[in-house]
Order: sequence, then C-alpha cells, then structure tokens
Amino acid sequence: MKGWKTLFAMTAMLGVAAAASAQQPSDCCSNAGQLYSSATETTVAGTVEEVKIISPPGGGMGGLHLILNTSAGPVEVHVGPAWYVSSRNVTFAKGDAVTLIGSKVTMSGREVLVAREITKGQQVLTLRAASGVPVWSGSGSGHHHHHHGHG
Repeated sequence: MKGWKTLFAMTAMLGVAAAASAQQPSDCCSNAGQLYSSATETTVAGTVEEVKIISPPGGGMGGLHLILNTSAGPVEVHVGPAWYVSSRNVTFAKGDAVTLIGSKVTMSGREVLVAREITKGQQVLTLRAASGVPVWSGSGSGHHHHHHGHG
C-alpha cells in the first residue's frame, strides 16, 4: 500500500511546475508551445463548429482557436498565430471537416488540444514539429528575409 505516496509526490511536483509557469506573461500562442507533450498526442477528426481569434492583451496578432465537434463532444483547439495560418493560405469555416494531430493539455482548468498538424481536404497545415516546437518560432522578426540557397 505504498503506491499512493508516489502519486502524491508526482502531483506535488506538477503543482510546483504549474505555479512556476504561471509567472510568465500569458501569450496564448507561445505559451501553448511549451505545454505541448508528444506523450498525450492524439488524432482527432471533427467538424468546425466555431472559429475564434483570441487577441493577446496589449494588441498584436491574435491566436487562432477552433471549436471542433467530434464524436467525443466539442473540443477547443489551439491552432497558432492567425498571421501564420493565413500565410499558409489555409482558412477554417464553420462546417469544415478537419483531421488534426495534437496534444491534449489543460489550460486554465479546461482541456484543450494544441494542434500540431491539421488536414482539411487536400491541405495540410503543419504548425509544430514532432517535438512540439512551433514552426513559426524564430521567424517572428525576419520573415521577409529568406536566404535559402538552392543547394
């Protein structure tokens, strides 16, 4: 009967980690990337019920969220920065059937899905690498200067 002690220790550790990350300014998009866990990765198919742009406090481009109707009920999906999604020429509208790969995380006490890849028809929108690192990170300041040689 010593299993519950380990469980308690793990819960305590998680509590500390959550408190530490809460100190950071809450930017919906960059924050979601840190939460990505390949351990909870799942594939979800559903229909878009609602498209939301969540604007960060202090202005700037918002983050795109989708409410998906799935067989298991509605799921809130963190897609990524709205500017990135539109730069990939992918749009989401109510009624769109999509399949997405993402990680289930709990934000503000609610379970949400941080999307890694969304497939809509023939379009595939890749948002994060397998490790969960956002593909747009590091291109924030200079995404006008691409020095890609054709090597």
